Amino acid sequence: MRVALAEDSVLLREGLIRLLEEADCEVVAAVGDGDALIEAVTEARPDVAVVDVRMPPSFTDEGLRAALTIRDRVPGTAVLVLSQYVEESYAGDLLATGGGVGYLLKDRVADLDELSDALERVAAGGTVLDPTVVAQLFAGRRARPVQRLTAREREVLGLMAQGRTNAAIGRALVITPKAVEKHVSSIFDKLDLPPSGDDHRRVLAVLTWLREGDAPAS
Repeated sequence: MRVALAEDSVLLREGLIRLLEEADCEVVAAVGDGDALIEAVTEARPDVAVVDVRMPPSFTDEGLRAALTIRDRVPGTAVLVLSQYVEESYAGDLLATGGGVGYLLKDRVADLDELSDALERVAAGGTVLDPTVVAQLFAGRRARPVQRLTAREREVLGLMAQGRTNAAIGRALVITPKAVEKHVSSIFDKLDLPPSGDDHRRVLAVLTWLREGDAPAS
C-alpha cells in the first residue's frame, strides 16, 4: 500500500514513517503541512493519505481542509485523519465525502494491528471511526429519525460507524448474519434511506447518526 503522510512534528512524523513501514506500507511522501500533502498526493497518487488535523500555520483545521481538497482533486484517494482530540465537525465533514475515509485518535495508531486494519479498510472504500470519537459524538444529541432506532439497532449502527462489516458486527454482538442484515435494513428504513445506485447507504446512515444521533456515550 502506497501512503503519503502529513505531520508537522518531525519526531512524530519519523515515528509514523517507521510504523507505516512496519505495516508493510510504502511511504511515498512525508511532509509537514497541508499544502505540501496536496501537492504530494497530486504527483504521487498514493492509495491513502494520512494527515494530522492541526498543522501550520494556524494549527486549527489545515489537515482537514487538505483532506477535503484531496478528495475533490484526486478522487479515489483514501484519507485517514489523525487527531489528538475529538473534533465533531471534522468527522462529519470527512464522512460527507463518502467511503474511503477514517478518523483515529493519535493514541490509537500506536497499535500496529489497529493501524494496519484501519488503512486496509479505508483503502478498500470503507469508513473507520475511532470508538472514542463515536462515543463522544453521540453524547447529548437529539433527532427524530435516530430516536426511531431500537437499542440493538443503535449498537449495530455504532459498529457500522467503526467500519465493521456485517460479519464482524455479528461476531461482536453474538448474533447471526441474517439478524445483522435485518437490523441494517431496519436502520435504513427508519432513517429514510431508500436503495440508490448513486449513494452509499451505510455512509449516509453513519453521517445521519453523527449529525443527529441521541445515543449516550459508552
